[in-house]
Amino acid sequence: MLLRFVGFLVLCAALLAVETAPAAAQGYEMDEKRELLNQGAPRGRSYGFFGGWNDAIPKTTVSYTGTERPGTIIVNTTERRLYYVLDDGRALRYGIGVGRVGFTWKGVKTVTQKKEWPSWTPPAQMLARRPDLPRHMVGGVDNPLGARAMYLGSSLYRIHGSNEPETIGQAVSSGCFRMTNEDVVDLYDRVRVGAKVVVQ
Repeated sequence: MLLRFVGFLVLCAALLAVETAPAAAQGYEMDEKRELLNQGAPRGRSYGFFGGWNDAIPKTTVSYTGTERPGTIIVNTTERRLYYVLDDGRALRYGIGVGRVGFTWKGVKTVTQKKEWPSWTPPAQMLARRPDLPRHMVGGVDNPLGARAMYLGSSLYRIHGSNEPETIGQAVSSGCFRMTNEDVVDLYDRVRVGAKVVVQ
C-alpha cells in the first residue's frame, strides 16, 4: 500500500513538472517529457487525472520572432496550432485539428474566399472513400464546416469551424484545418481575403 502511495506521489510530481505552454511559432521543440506522459493523447491535450480529456486548447497571445508580415496565417501541422501574426512581435495561437496520416500537406496558399455558415459539398475524392456521405449539406450547426470557412487558393482545403470540438488537437481530417466555432469566428473577423497562409 505504501509503495503504491509513493508511486502516486512520484507520478503527481512528474505531471506537475511538465511545462504547459509550448514555445512560440518558430524555433520551438516538442517537449519530450510531456509527449511521454501524454502517450496517446492528441497534441496539446492530456488525459485528466480523474479520467476524460482535458479538452480546452485556449486561444493565447504569444511572442513571434519570425519574418512573416502581420495578417499572415501560419499553420504548424506538427504542433497542431495555427498562428495569426499580429503587430509588435506577437501572434495569436489557436488549437486546430489537422489532416490524418496520408492527408497532410505543406505549402503556401492565400485566402481566396470567406463564407459564414458555409454549405458543404463533399468532393468526388471524398465520396469515393465515403459513399455514405450526403451529396450536399446546407450551412448550419450540423454542417461539418461549422460557423465559418476560409478557402485556401484553388485547392479543396479550408480553415473551417467544426461541430466536433473534441477533434481539435487531433489528426483526423482529409487535409483541412478545423477549429472550434468560437475560434474560427474570431479568426474569420481578423483575416482578409488575399491573406497569406503558410502551412508547415
